[in-house]
Amino acid sequence: MTTLPGGWALTMTTPIGRIEAEATFTADAHVFTRTAAGKGETVALSDIRSEPAEGGGEHVTWTQSITKPMRLNLDFDVGIDGDEMRGFSRAGRLPRSVVVGRRLPTSV
Repeated sequence: MTTLPGGWALTMTTPIGRIEAEATFTADAHVFTRTAAGKGETVALSDIRSEPAEGGGEHVTWTQSITKPMRLNLDFDVGIDGDEMRGFSRAGRLPRSVVVGRRLPTSV
C-alpha cells in the first residue's frame, strides 16, 4: 500500500535560494495524479511513479515544469518514510537540489 496520497509541504534548497511549495497527490486505480503550488503558480505533476524502497518506505519519482522564478523542467527523486519525504530534484544539467517534505494534516 502506498503512503504517497495526500498533501505535502515541500522545501527545496536550490542554487537560487530556498523554495517552498505544496504538492497534493491522489491515487485512482494505482494511477497517481496531482499538482504542486508555489511561487504564484500551480503546475501539474506528471510521470508519477511509486514503488517500495529497499529497507522499507517508498521510492517516488515525478516530473514537473515551472515558469517561476524561471522556466525549468524538474525531475524529482524522493523517499518517503511515514510522514517525511527526503530526496532531490534536478533541472537539466544544473546541480541537484535537496528536497524535504512533511505530510500535511488532513482536514476533517
